[in-house]
Amino acid sequence: MQTLGNLIDNQAVAGRSERHATVYNPATGEPRLYVSLSSADETREAIAAAQAAFEGWSKTPPLVRARVMFRFKALLEARRDEVARLITSEHGKVFSDAQGEVTRGLEVVEFACGIPHLLKGEFSSNVGRDIDSNSLMQPLGVCVGITPFNFPAMVPLWMLPVAIACGNTFVLKPSEKDPSATMLIGELLAQAGLPAGVLNIVNGDKEAVDVLLTDERVQSVSFVGSTPIAEYIYKTASAHGKRCQALGGAKNHMVIMPDADPQQVVSSLMG
Repeated sequence: MQTLGNLIDNQAVAGRSERHATVYNPATGEPRLYVSLSSADETREAIAAAQAAFEGWSKTPPLVRARVMFRFKALLEARRDEVARLITSEHGKVFSDAQGEVTRGLEVVEFACGIPHLLKGEFSSNVGRDIDSNSLMQPLGVCVGITPFNFPAMVPLWMLPVAIACGNTFVLKPSEKDPSATMLIGELLAQAGLPAGVLNIVNGDKEAVDVLLTDERVQSVSFVGSTPIAEYIYKTASAHGKRCQALGGAKNHMVIMPDADPQQVVSSLMG
């Protein structure tokens, strides 16, 4: 059975930790593939690749970075159904729902295509006596995304296109339960012309996450997941001087009233 490794410097890299998790097809309960759980050293290699790529990428003109996003958008649109099928086969949501997830991610890619305009600074004259004010938009460095199982394409696409288009480099740690769609997204970015090292994908568990939260080369962390883990992510990352957004516990609630029509409720819920 296939074992999924990491994506480092635009190259698929086999895991070396000898630890792995099993990815199941929820519709059948059968194993689909194994995914390597990266060691601390493997995670540091991904950070090192992102750090090495930052100098060149941060100095790349925003217009050039936006053109990569335009090419990525076209590739993702062309292979939208393939990404959706991977989501369905590992997460279990129906195909139409998976297609909708990819579409919502594409909206952020489209937003990132307009990054040259969004990165314009500001100038204000005479804010004080004989004082003018300039503001500049500048990249931070290595950014990290830690994403959940329930949206394996949409949430990574909420994070990485904007961070990368702004001149940062990125290390993504997707859920080990359904990593294939995320890995395909990384491959499409490489095909779109993203330079090696700008995006690196590390599959793993807490061992990898702890390195991403504490390594001094990482400048910011973005997380979506459960509330207890969000609290841990925020406390650990902020304690190590990193900008952090940690979104936890988002749930969609439905209240079914006693006089509801059960058949209509089921139809609405599935829709």
